[in-house]
Amino acid sequence: MDEDYDIVIVGGGPAGLAAGLYAARARRRTVLLERGVLGGQISLSERVENYPGVEAIGGFDLAQTMLRQAESCGLETHYKAVLGLERLDALWRVTTSDGDYRAKAVIITSGADYNRLDVPGEERLTGRGVSYCATCDAPFFAGQEVAVVGGGDSALDEGMFAARHVAKVYLVHRRDELRASRILRERVFADPKFEFVWNTVITEVLGEEQVVGVRLLHLPTKEERVLPVAGVFVFIGHHPNTTYLRNLVSMDEGGHIVVNEWMETDAPGLFAAGDARQNSARQVVTATGDGATAAVAAERYISDRFPVE
Repeated sequence: MDEDYDIVIVGGGPAGLAAGLYAARARRRTVLLERGVLGGQISLSERVENYPGVEAIGGFDLAQTMLRQAESCGLETHYKAVLGLERLDALWRVTTSDGDYRAKAVIITSGADYNRLDVPGEERLTGRGVSYCATCDAPFFAGQEVAVVGGGDSALDEGMFAARHVAKVYLVHRRDELRASRILRERVFADPKFEFVWNTVITEVLGEEQVVGVRLLHLPTKEERVLPVAGVFVFIGHHPNTTYLRNLVSMDEGGHIVVNEWMETDAPGLFAAGDARQNSARQVVTATGDGATAAVAAERYISDRFPVE
């Protein structure tokens, strides 16, 4: 039997938790569905220092604080994987790995996963020197040397941010030229803090409790060497967790959901926020803003479509 809710939120990252807070405070019966760890990518950050009003906090602790606040207002949290959505006249059915839900509105905050190197040491040292956000973590490596992996716009943008704080940036790229825009290429080539490591991949991240270096493989010669660095920033793309929504809403070529300024999709009653949406800034503060906006819009949608008799 379907469980009935006013709002179902899919995903428990900062966008979903903020949406849950606003929806619950609006006195809408709301449930948040999460398949894994609450907090999403932020839960992997050892320290967050760029969330307004909070000088410093662990990423997992920040997520738990958000969760407690939302649940204190009435948000329900169920740990289930969402398998699909379908329209049922005026309602939505959300199919999960353990039962279905019916809702007047659904907010998608399922986020995105960074593409990883998939090499030994990467997962174990994530949050201990391995990062997927220089904007978040580069200040922790002030005066040290780091590696940035990738050759696109994101790698160069984040690498330049890191260069403001660190002593040196080794840009490791598997090809012999960058794919980034011309203006970004010109800027990094002119920055004396950058050293380019061409035609090379990382085969292992080294360290016990913290990153101390990476093992490199030069693809043309197959020669290996160890590069001592304190941090590794990986920017080889990301993929939104939206495959279960294909053919249901409009998406861009990368699978990000197209929304307007109110986080509305082109499907009535379906909203998207955070990293799952197109043109997200992929920061905690913007994700929470997205989530709040989506919840306000969902509340307005329900009030208009389902007036109290």
